[in-house]
Amino acid sequence: MAIPTAFSGAKLESLSSSATSPAPIGLFSHPGRVRRLPTQKGLFNLGIRCEVAASDVLSQSQNSENVTSSSSLSALEQLKTSAADRYTKERSSIVVIGLSIHTTPVEIREKLAIPEAEWPRAIGELCNLNHIEEAAVLSTCNRMEIYVVALSQHRGVKEVTEWMSKTSGVPVTEICKHRFLLYNNDATQHLFEVSAGLDSLVLGEGQILAQVKQVVKVGQGVTGFGRNISGLFKHAITVGKRVRTETNIAAGAVSVSSAAVELALMKLPESSHASARMLVIGAGKMGKLVIKHLVAKGCTRMVVVNRSEERVSAIREEIKDVEIIYKPLSEMLNSAVEADVIFTSTASETPLFLKEHVLDLPPVAASVGGLRLFVDISVPRNVGACVNELENARVYNVDNLKEVVAANKEDRLRKAMEAQAIISEESKLFEAWRDSLETVPTIKKLRAYAERLRVAELEKCMSKMGDDISKKTRKAVDDLSRGIVNKLLHGPMQHLRCDGSDSRTLSETLENMHALNRMFNLETDISVLEQKIRAKVEQTQK
Repeated sequence: MAIPTAFSGAKLESLSSSATSPAPIGLFSHPGRVRRLPTQKGLFNLGIRCEVAASDVLSQSQNSENVTSSSSLSALEQLKTSAADRYTKERSSIVVIGLSIHTTPVEIREKLAIPEAEWPRAIGELCNLNHIEEAAVLSTCNRMEIYVVALSQHRGVKEVTEWMSKTSGVPVTEICKHRFLLYNNDATQHLFEVSAGLDSLVLGEGQILAQVKQVVKVGQGVTGFGRNISGLFKHAITVGKRVRTETNIAAGAVSVSSAAVELALMKLPESSHASARMLVIGAGKMGKLVIKHLVAKGCTRMVVVNRSEERVSAIREEIKDVEIIYKPLSEMLNSAVEADVIFTSTASETPLFLKEHVLDLPPVAASVGGLRLFVDISVPRNVGACVNELENARVYNVDNLKEVVAANKEDRLRKAMEAQAIISEESKLFEAWRDSLETVPTIKKLRAYAERLRVAELEKCMSKMGDDISKKTRKAVDDLSRGIVNKLLHGPMQHLRCDGSDSRTLSETLENMHALNRMFNLETDISVLEQKIRAKVEQTQK
């Protein structure tokens, strides 16, 4: 049973963009040898190069050797087929390229972070890469993970890493130093662990499940958020719900916001907990949770700075008997003058507080420790690291929350183990569903084949019956032909489905698929994967 990555660095794979193919690294997975494949450019220029070579050979043959053109063409076709086979037999892979709080400092994560509003654009750009077919972005304060369906593992990872570097300004070498790479089963299990709260800094916290749901919500209707990736994230939501329902992992779980409040109280003298002046900047989901946890800890008065008063008024209505004072963003610095502890949780992409903003703030009282505390749970950060250079201020960000959650590690491990059995079971169900998708092209081709026969025979029948037959008769004959075809196809179609609803194994289903392909000559000259790659290249050349 795998130990969750919140407690080990086993999933980390720091790889450079070298020529060697990346291999998945997990706690119980082993790097495997991956075939070296011809480059995409080489594959599709192969025909041109071979044809030129072939024409040279034919020309020489006509002048000097009695070699027939048919044998030359036969050799050419063998060469082309061999090269194509080496490339196209690789199945599309689900890959996650990720950087999380476990592997990457906030200084790097904040540069790579993608705001939710930009997710559809990012998906579109990723799917325009030559070897990426589907994509999704999961960007939170603790992680930046890109999930893709790659037509080639090595090339897909290389293209996504270069895209991340281009959009963020972080060098490829720096990304490779901190990233982790997971493939197929390992990628599936990782997302399920993330959704269940096992990979969170705070074990079992519920906000990550809401964030996974948001990926699906934003992805709906976005070209590139395709069947495999959307199916993966929807299944992850099911896993997250099931783990929280069937285990006690969420019992006593805290959130990032509650951990931020705990950290602030740890840094304040205990005698000042009730009297310390609290300022919360940002009244979104995270800010609202900070307010609730401050109230739970006994705080009865606080100032909340937000762009609009509407959200603050709603919080005030929800939380009674607490003095919540609203201030507009324009009064943020004036509000900071009268605050001992400042929590920041906004979506601002530029810092709200820098050294020069804090330098002239009056000192806080010795009774609250003599230091103004900034607890910044935003990514990108709202408070510049330079503020720490001042003698009268201290800055804590999401990476510092590890100090709060380090306690009770054994209990955290025990709870995580309870969830792993569910995740393992659900991973197998998802992989079975994904494997069953291999039969979809055969199902479509078999239906199309049967429909062509039906239409052809129907036309023959109608021509024999003459032009004077009624519409009712025509419809009756048409319905009869459709009914016969559907009943004949029902058995084969049932044996091409492997969704876990019966005892049929995947191997049986695939054997049935190959048998039907042979019996009805449904095989195509070019594999589905090669068609996809060829279409990608043609798209980029437009």
